[in-house]
Formats: sequence, C-alpha cells, structure tokens
Amino acid sequence: MNERNGAGRNSAARGRRMADKARGPRSPRVEQPRDESADIGVEARLAAGVLLNAALEGRGGLDAALSFREVAALPGPDRAFARAVAMAALRRLGEIDQILDRRLQKAPPLAVRTILRIALAQILVLETPAFAAVSTAVKLAERDTKTRPYKNLVNAVLRGVGRDGPGLTTAESNLPDWLAARWRATYGEAALTALALAAREEPATDLSAKPDTDLAALATAVEGEALPGGTVRTGRRGDVATWPGFEDGSWWVQDAAAAVPARLLAPKAGETVADLCAAPGGKTLQLAASGADVVALDRSDTRLKRLRANLERTGLSAEVVVTPAEDWEDDRAFDAVLLDAPCTATGTFRRNPEVLRATKPADVAKLADVQHRLLDTAAARVKPGGRLVYCVCSMEREEGETQIIAFLRRNPAFRTAPAVPAEIGAPDEALTPEGWLRILPSMWAEKGGVDGFFVARLDRVS
Repeated sequence: MNERNGAGRNSAARGRRMADKARGPRSPRVEQPRDESADIGVEARLAAGVLLNAALEGRGGLDAALSFREVAALPGPDRAFARAVAMAALRRLGEIDQILDRRLQKAPPLAVRTILRIALAQILVLETPAFAAVSTAVKLAERDTKTRPYKNLVNAVLRGVGRDGPGLTTAESNLPDWLAARWRATYGEAALTALALAAREEPATDLSAKPDTDLAALATAVEGEALPGGTVRTGRRGDVATWPGFEDGSWWVQDAAAAVPARLLAPKAGETVADLCAAPGGKTLQLAASGADVVALDRSDTRLKRLRANLERTGLSAEVVVTPAEDWEDDRAFDAVLLDAPCTATGTFRRNPEVLRATKPADVAKLADVQHRLLDTAAARVKPGGRLVYCVCSMEREEGETQIIAFLRRNPAFRTAPAVPAEIGAPDEALTPEGWLRILPSMWAEKGGVDGFFVARLDRVS
C-alpha cells in the first residue's frame, strides 16, 4: 500500500479544482490582509522546501526527509501543512516552472527557485491568500545569506504573478519528458493528456473492508461512497486511526486498483495461498479475510512490521516469513500464488508524485530483470491446477505485458485466465485483448481515478 493521508484541502475546494483542472492554475484570490499570526509560518515553508527537494533528489527522498530536523521539529499541523505544500508543488512542478521561466531572465540558484515554487504551489494550488504566501517567501529569502540578495526578485516575481495571473500552462509539462514520450507512444495522445490531468489531482482515500462489513454503513460513517468491487472511497483527510471502524479492524487503506489482483486470484476458504513480495500487506489482508491459509513473504522485516500490525488490528492471520522469494528454502506448493512484483511504481503518481521524478529510464530494464526471475520463482510454487496472479503498479509495458508474453513462452504449463472486470471491481476499459488488465490512472475519472496497474491471471493446466 502506498496511500498517503496528510492534511489536504477540503472537499469543496477539491471539487472546484477538479472542475477547473483543464484550465491549469488559476489567478490568486484577492483577499484583504489579515493578521499573519493566523497563518502557518516561515518554518513550515522552509520544511516544505526541504521535502520538495528531497523528493526531487531520489526515490524515497520525501519519506526520509520527514525525519529531518527542519520537518520533524514542527508541530503536527505545521508538519502536515509542509507536506501538503510539497506534494502540491510536485504535482504541478512543470506548470509552476513554466510560470517562473516566463518571468526569470536567467535561472536563479536552486534555493531561490525552491522558495518561488513553494509560494506558487500555495497560491495557485492550495489557495493560500497571496499576501501570506508572498510575505513568508520574502522572509524565507531573508533568512539565508545565499538567498538574501534575491529577496526583491522573489517579491517581484510573486507579485507579478498576482497582478497578471499565471498565464497558460500545459498539464503535460508536469510529466518528465522521457515518460511523456513513452506513454504517448504506448497509449496515444488523448490518453497522455488524460494521464497528465490525473497527475494534477490529489486522490481520495480508498478503503478495503472485511467480508462481513456493511459497506453502505462504512461509506456513510466515513462520508464516502462504495465503488464497484467493494472498495469504499472517501474524500476525508487526516489521521485514519481516528476514523470510524479503524480500531475495530473492519477495514484498511488500499487503493481501488490495488485491491483488484487479490480479487482476480479468487482465494477460497481452506486453500493454501502464498503472497510473495507481500509488504506492506494490503493484499495479504484480502487473502486472509477470505479464510485461506496464507503465507506472506517479503525480504524486508521493516516493511513487514506494518503488515503484522494490521493483521493484529484486523484480527486476521497469516504466516509471515522474512526472506527474498528467490531464497525461500521451503518445499511447499500452493493452490494460489500472488506476485506483486517490485517495479518502478509509475502507476502510483497520483498518490506519490515524487515517483515521476525519481524514476530513471535505466530503472525499467533493471526491474524487468528482477520481475522475470520472480515470475519463474512464483510459478514453481503453484500446484498443478492452481493459479498465479502477477501484478505491478507500473505503467511500463516491459514490466507488464512483455513479462507475461515471455513467461507464457517459457512456461507452457500455464494459460491466461481472462479477467472479467465487472466481477472484480476493475474499469471495463482496462481489459486487454489477451484477457489481462491494464488499468490507467485516468480511468474512472468521474469517480476520481485509480492507481495504474497491470494484472494477469495465469492458471496452471498441467
């Protein structure tokens, strides 16, 4: 699971932005200045810049930066605000830079650009009053000797945007050029535009529930709605541990698309099921909730801690094994095997916009080799007559379709079992001619979108 639950915008504001998303960032609201002590201060903006730059520096950078002194020392609400600002800047980074580049005669130091990026993310995305964002940006520039000479530039650029408006921007600019080129070639121009628009928006939170949970009652309790397949979606924000039903263990956070692979595997009570690469465990919980006898395997004991905690909270059970799947010294075979393979995770950009900046072209080939090996490892664990589901939260064909084409050539004992989207809560348009699922984040746009996934079920026929 990669769902994030920080402080966000309220539902009404989010709805207005969804309606306006095709027009790009809007001009700042004109409001009368108020007591700036009511605004979250300079320290939170500084922390937002730290988080933004950490996310741009590499995979996992934003999460790691949450423990940095500049961030961890903030009070909870300020820390949540800093993260919200950084995420907003990441989602609209290309558009923000388009606005800045029209007003900057030459590139300023990164620290200055960071101050400007953070301020524009507040004004144009989070709807922070312009006077507050400009004032704190100038104060932030004054703090450091390296940025102090640029405080007038910061003030002039931001006030110029406030006076003239942001101008036209393109959603596609928020995608790295190499990924945009790949997705255009793979999915077409119209799909690329839809993906770029999906990348702008903060997603809702999705919940998977235990089979005996009243979904209508849960949806009402969390002010959400039930989606096809049994997912409950809510625009509610904040600490999920305080939400109705959390302490009871009746649900867990899991994107609607991430719940599809376990449904396609269709575990039954009493069956033996292996969940390879199981952490952080949303799919393991689904499998365990079916009544199957589940073994959850992962190489990371740290990441498995979250799975163990969720098993305890939900009252579900699974055998948890800490080891790489390829090194597992156990001769058991299983009725069903789920392989959610390590991947570039480019399909999760709605929740994790930093993945677009952290992923590099070489990562695709490197991870495709890992997936190749893991698929053969998983296949060896499937009993004759059993089934295997392979999935990745990646948009790249090398990690999805190409893997299964090659696997079926290597393993004549397996056949594709075509998916039926309506039966497992997947978008109808995700079904491929081969019977696999290629879920794009732009699908179910009217419902708020989903994470990108490739999913295929392979039955062992001999």
